[in-house]
Amino acid sequence: MSSNIHTTQRADGTWANRREGDERASGLFDTQQQAIEAAREIAKNQNLEHFIHGTDGKIRDRNSYGNDPVRSKG
Repeated sequence: MSSNIHTTQRADGTWANRREGDERASGLFDTQQQAIEAAREIAKNQNLEHFIHGTDGKIRDRNSYGNDPVRSKG
């Protein structure tokens, strides 16, 4: 069963990647960019949607890799 992956900042300032439904992060990183790159590879390999959260916790970007719900021309 596939689920989304989220990149979020933790209280200690590190960045974490966690799949929905998992209690533990799949990786911890010093910078948001490092976390985004790692999560992007996971999302591409597993056809997941990747949600990137800002420092305020709100979703600031999202990318879908192979699991697009709507097909559009172009």
